[in-house]
Amino acid sequence: NGLNSIISAASSPSALKTQVETLGFQHLDLEVTVPRVVIFRDAIVDLFDMELGARFTSKAKLGFLALLNYVGGAYIFIRREYAGRIRIINSSWRTANNKAVDFMDDGGELEGEGEGEGEGEGREGGEGQEGEEATKVAEATAAKEEGNVGPRTSGDARASGEAKNKNNMNVPTTFNEMFIFNGAVMGFGSSTWMNLVLEQFDNMVLNVANSYRLQEECDVLSLVLAKHKGTIDLPEFKAVMLASLRSLVPKDWDTNHEVAWNWLWENVERMLKNLMGKPELQEKALDRLIMSLTDDAVNYLRREVYKRFFALAPAGQDYFKQSTTRLFWIADKIVEMTIEM
Repeated sequence: NGLNSIISAASSPSALKTQVETLGFQHLDLEVTVPRVVIFRDAIVDLFDMELGARFTSKAKLGFLALLNYVGGAYIFIRREYAGRIRIINSSWRTANNKAVDFMDDGGELEGEGEGEGEGEGREGGEGQEGEEATKVAEATAAKEEGNVGPRTSGDARASGEAKNKNNMNVPTTFNEMFIFNGAVMGFGSSTWMNLVLEQFDNMVLNVANSYRLQEECDVLSLVLAKHKGTIDLPEFKAVMLASLRSLVPKDWDTNHEVAWNWLWENVERMLKNLMGKPELQEKALDRLIMSLTDDAVNYLRREVYKRFFALAPAGQDYFKQSTTRLFWIADKIVEMTIEM
């Protein structure tokens, strides 16, 4: 558990800092305050005092008080300071995926030019509409005249073809498109595992403030990556990710964005590394467990599946109205799919 991991890392300052940061990231959605830290600290110390008695010396008590004070203070600091990083991540992610309106600058510049000419807003709008109509008429006249002139020269045709090719070029406008483009340019086109991470990455970013949901996304991704045949080097994904974000958020990108996105990926990478290699072992252990269950145990498992499901999603009772045999069959299929995943 968390307390055991903290005590195990207490002898190494760097390891303790990393462990506390990881736990603090997982507690972002909880409101950790000084009074609550004091209550938790005193409860732990009192428990040790009651269980160990005379063996829980004054030095041991002071050591636990200092350690728990450090951990509690770190949680409060992480929640306060990292809130700004989460805001930066959310805003830049919307910009990178064209989810926010960031194109007002161009309109402002055009209006500024009109004002510089001394024209009023109403007249400027009217002249703008008249100008558009005049442009359309001129284009139609030019097209008609070109039709009467005859065939164009080869140079004109080539220039027209080049312009058409330029118009047809697909410029990456979203993060996924830019990531694929930069991955190919940086020589990672053959790293197909990056596409697996990319499919989950949007859900990770959107749930950066929800540590439990982020952990679930990492759990699912670890199952997907376990099926991949080949080498997986997670730092490579970070390099392409940062290059893509810099290209899509050029106006706002600064050192704060760099720190925030590095912080996010370091936490994701740490969670993924803790899970890598485990799905294969867990699959074998789960298979042995399921095969060893008795009929009574299987029936208990089936009932518990629906009991917990209905507790989490009460609306599900309106859809699962079949017979007990049918419901048990669905539960068995869920277990089979779990093993296959």
